[in-house]
Amino acid sequence: MPREFELIMSVPVPSRSGITHLYKSMNLADAFAIRLPAGASRNPDVLARFILSHQPSWIGRLMKVRDTVVACFGLKTAKHLASLADRVGIFKVYSTNQTEIVLGEDDKHLDFRISILCSEETEPESRRQLVFSTVVQCHNRLGRAYIFVIAPFHRQVVKASLLRAARVGWPVATGP
Repeated sequence: MPREFELIMSVPVPSRSGITHLYKSMNLADAFAIRLPAGASRNPDVLARFILSHQPSWIGRLMKVRDTVVACFGLKTAKHLASLADRVGIFKVYSTNQTEIVLGEDDKHLDFRISILCSEETEPESRRQLVFSTVVQCHNRLGRAYIFVIAPFHRQVVKASLLRAARVGWPVATGP
């Protein structure tokens, strides 16, 4: 693994996240944390939009392959999802507050949620971090097969997306 991924730490899904106890059983649950520099925005909506709009180009190519395959099974494609309202990228917004935005999708094969959780206001600047968590509940064999195939890609996509956002430079905080 490249040394630059050392900026990103695998962590448990935070207990204060709205997705921690969302599903009775989970077929995938992971979380990755990255430190936010002093002056970076703490707004989870701003950060989620930034991360998802600055992904490496190889992720777009991977999504095109995914869409080609899943369309054969009647599953939702990224192109279709991106055309819908109330979205951050391809993901539906389920909830948002001062420290967390919860995104995701429900489908016939599985449901998933993504959390972008920012440090509390009480954290010192040097300890501020963003945690990108994902939980998935599968409904059938197709869902379990899908997660089995994409889980290794998912983890690399999350890490690469966080690393790219850090390289581009996090959006700055606005307001008081």
